[in-house]
Amino acid sequence: MFSLKNIPSTSSILSTYTTFTASAMLIRSIATEVQAIINQLIPEQLRNLLLSKLGGLYSNPSSQMTLLINDYDGYSINELYEASHTYLQTKITPSMKRLKVSKAPRDKKVIVNIHKGQKVVDMYEGIQVKWEMTCVDTKDDEQGKVEIRVLELSFHNKFMETVINSYLPYVTERSKAIKEENKAVKLFSLGNFCGDYDGAWGSTNLDHPATFDKLAMDPAVKKELVDDLDRFVRRRDYYKRVGKAWKRGYLLYGPPGTGKSSLIAAIANYLKFDIYDLELTSVSSNSQLRGLLVSTRNRSMLVIEDIDCSIELQNRQAGPGGYGQGTNDELTLSGLLNFIDGLWSSCGDERIIVFTTNHKEKIDPALLRPGRMDMHIHMSYCTPSAFRVLASNYLCITNHDLFNEIDQLMLEVEVTPAQVAEELMKSEDTDIALQGLINFLRDRKLKSENCNSGGREADLEEQNESKARERVCAIDKIGKINKKPIRKRKYGNKRKN
Repeated sequence: MFSLKNIPSTSSILSTYTTFTASAMLIRSIATEVQAIINQLIPEQLRNLLLSKLGGLYSNPSSQMTLLINDYDGYSINELYEASHTYLQTKITPSMKRLKVSKAPRDKKVIVNIHKGQKVVDMYEGIQVKWEMTCVDTKDDEQGKVEIRVLELSFHNKFMETVINSYLPYVTERSKAIKEENKAVKLFSLGNFCGDYDGAWGSTNLDHPATFDKLAMDPAVKKELVDDLDRFVRRRDYYKRVGKAWKRGYLLYGPPGTGKSSLIAAIANYLKFDIYDLELTSVSSNSQLRGLLVSTRNRSMLVIEDIDCSIELQNRQAGPGGYGQGTNDELTLSGLLNFIDGLWSSCGDERIIVFTTNHKEKIDPALLRPGRMDMHIHMSYCTPSAFRVLASNYLCITNHDLFNEIDQLMLEVEVTPAQVAEELMKSEDTDIALQGLINFLRDRKLKSENCNSGGREADLEEQNESKARERVCAIDKIGKINKKPIRKRKYGNKRKN
């Protein structure tokens, strides 16, 4: 039976409470000091790793969720994989055991990234997530053995909504900022050549010094092109509103040495667009072409140089005036056109397509129809204004007493900017270099006049032969009219007595 005598006194209760509180404060103080020591001695990444290991011992495996992020989504590059791969470069610590290290010839620094099997622990708003890279080998009918790279993202399933709707967008935005800080224009070509590797495309940094200020081309054409590029990149909503794919096509044509390749590099440097240099001779079928083109990135340029002679496209003739569709076992013109302005042209945004040729007249007319090559840019022989740019680039001068004579010769002789640049590089002395250029232009002018003179002499000889043939024909007619045999003679031979 309950008795009041069994109730502790007030003083004993207060004493017990005081003792318990003091013990709790002591334990808390010790824990704080231990935590401070641990924070000083153990790096954050290692602490997260230890916590993840301890959590894995007591957590229910069924509560873990894993997202698989493949490097490719069908034909296209998985942008989420690319963003995550870039983001994880910032999470590398010395405690990691397997890292991938590379440096292409044009890279300015060593690139370090995670290797397959390596795990990375990350924290976001108190949520712990784990990354791991894995690789799977598969077989492809055309390319043989292909390695598929996969990033596995694991976390507690109760955080799925936060990870998908908040964490992954955060990773994407951080990767964009990282890329912008380290932005380098890349040159892609088929095959891997000691650089980054994206499927069938290998890349290296484009370290080309060409800019619009340094290009020796007509100022009016240059300004028109720059305005067109500026207008193109800012009209995303416009293209969407009018129902057109966000792309632009340029045809560069003119003699060799007029700066077509330099113009391509200048465009890439101006817009910070990567370049995909496509050799059609390396493509065997429409299906392979489609896979290659769809795997190119946004904000890039597809360049096909010497389009008139790079390949003999299988034609194409389905009937009178028609173009056959061909099959996936061959490369056809229709397959190329389908990517330029067909259904496949909408697979990607902010793309530029560039064709170059030395002979515009040899290009298939189907490639030049409106909507395919939006702007035709003639890269002409060197003009006085283009020479001024070259003189500024190579001799660091804007005016000279010999400029007038050079300008006059430029109007009379056809020389390419490459030829003029070669002459200006022969001497560091301005007067000697310019006089050498004048001598070169005079020599070209003399040869041109001799060729023209030789051509006139040949024309006179041909005219004389033509008159001789007319005389023989006239004699034949007279003979037939008079019905008298008349001995015909060849022009230049004497009549026999």
